[in-house]
Amino acid sequence: MEPIIILITILSITASAEYVSYKDYKVIEVLPKSEKDVKVLNDLKFSDSQFDYYVWSEVVSVNRKVKIMVEPKKQATLQNYLSTVGLEGEMIIEDVQSLIDQQMQRPAMLSNSSEYNWQYYQSMEEIAEWMEKIASQYSDVATIVTAGSSNQGHVIKGIKIDFKKKENPVIGMIESGLHAREWITPATATWMINEFLTSSNTEIRNLAENVVWHIFPVLNPDGYKYTFTDDRMWRKNRNTKNHVSCSQYNLSDDMSNGVDLNRNFGFLWMVIGASQNPCAQTYAGPAAFSEPEARAIANYVLGLQKEGNLVYYLALHSYSQMILVPYSHLGGEDVLQLPNYGDLYEMSIRGAAKLKERHNTTYTVGTSLDILYPVTGSGFDWVKGEANVPIVLLYELRDVGQYGFLLPAHEIIPNNEEFMDSLVEIDRVARTLNYYQSSANVFSISSLLITLTILSMIVY
Repeated sequence: MEPIIILITILSITASAEYVSYKDYKVIEVLPKSEKDVKVLNDLKFSDSQFDYYVWSEVVSVNRKVKIMVEPKKQATLQNYLSTVGLEGEMIIEDVQSLIDQQMQRPAMLSNSSEYNWQYYQSMEEIAEWMEKIASQYSDVATIVTAGSSNQGHVIKGIKIDFKKKENPVIGMIESGLHAREWITPATATWMINEFLTSSNTEIRNLAENVVWHIFPVLNPDGYKYTFTDDRMWRKNRNTKNHVSCSQYNLSDDMSNGVDLNRNFGFLWMVIGASQNPCAQTYAGPAAFSEPEARAIANYVLGLQKEGNLVYYLALHSYSQMILVPYSHLGGEDVLQLPNYGDLYEMSIRGAAKLKERHNTTYTVGTSLDILYPVTGSGFDWVKGEANVPIVLLYELRDVGQYGFLLPAHEIIPNNEEFMDSLVEIDRVARTLNYYQSSANVFSISSLLITLTILSMIVY
């Protein structure tokens, strides 16, 4: 997930599918010291601007460093503007393309290896091949499942892990790779699959064996492939039916060749935090569920509810190091409109605390409106609001903006380890609160007490 970005951009993409280079694009770091500074930076981030830029930092707040990517020819202009409004900009990255090149690299010792590895980022083809291989290797418990097809006809594949073959089982679903450039999410989902099938850790084994997991590493295959072949920073799917000229926004027309899948779901579609402009990064599409990928997810969720007790729906995104609780358009005391907000908040807080123990990584917990930005039409909000799944959470994985979507490969495994730690803890709390019972409307005494506590802490 990320903010509305219509008029900003960073590049001159051509519609002829040439590889987009970010050579010599700079990243400028700014430290806002007052609410006035925050407003200046948010104005740059969310409104018309004479600059071509991209704010890497998801959250702009006082004394929190903000990183802005800018094309070379606009660097001096941006620096001069910041100076006129009393802000100092320090260049911290000389060449963004060099970071992209590093992400594409593989350790020399693995360059000729056919083994799947989490020391580098895998392509769509490599992920699909590995999924087939591991499903065959663990055929007694792992099965390839399909949710549907993408705009370009790619089959959306996942893996079902079922150890006990129970009737009316507890079920969990993992959403990953919905935004194309968030490479850390497929790397996390595939790690999760591997851990459930191979780990000897008792807690992970219990979680793997007591829940039937449906894990989809890449739910936006067209967009994910495009980030490897054409534009590393591509976000949306690759629906070309809404193609328009984007020249008035100083953008390539290619920017209109896609829909933000995480704004396309039919829960408060196009209310806030989305755009009807095809050139926007957050273009929500011409109608709710216009995209086959979004329809595939929704239909799959509804199908799972017929198979058993669908308890978990966890969405993986990046970046910001957050665990988000539905609903993304609610903040303050309004969060209590969600009946089991207290339970979900407790699970998330405890999960974040457990996550921190391994690598000292700090995650923030709350609704998107309260700690990130307002959103409607998102997948995980639809799952909670329309499908009424009990435990629905969204992870914004590493980092907090130093590298953003270009998270170095050496952070993949630490990220994955701490994610699994948090998941085990969330499940422990969920079982304590009886969420394995066959009910889509669990509202425990604990939830009531936590809700009352949260209400008492709200500052008016």
